[in-house]
Amino acid sequence: QVQLVESGGGSVQAGGSLRLSCAASEHTYSELCMGWFRQAPGKEREGVAQIYNAGTTTYTDSVKGRFTISKDNNKNILILEMNSLKPEDSGTYYCAADPNGYCSGRYRLPLYWGQGTEVTVSS
Repeated sequence: QVQLVESGGGSVQAGGSLRLSCAASEHTYSELCMGWFRQAPGKEREGVAQIYNAGTTTYTDSVKGRFTISKDNNKNILILEMNSLKPEDSGTYYCAADPNGYCSGRYRLPLYWGQGTEVTVSS
């Protein structure tokens, strides 16, 4: 069982930056794909960014060029650097992981989830 704990959410004005972290408990952390999802009130949960075992990263179009996902395998930590934040980036951000590569949510949702951290961007 993989436990994921997010931190780093908060409130920021539009144009500002936030850094989200996700600490993973699993010793096979390096074998997992990991990703960030977000959910705004009244909207479906969407995949924001993913990182795969080979280091490949993918992003949803709305955050390309502004968000960066990275992984520190030595510390079992997943990072999401968010810059040039917009009000539409607001929502609950969830860290997710999967042992079989299903981290985008396109085919099925990842197996493991964190509890979520709130991000609020004001205009």
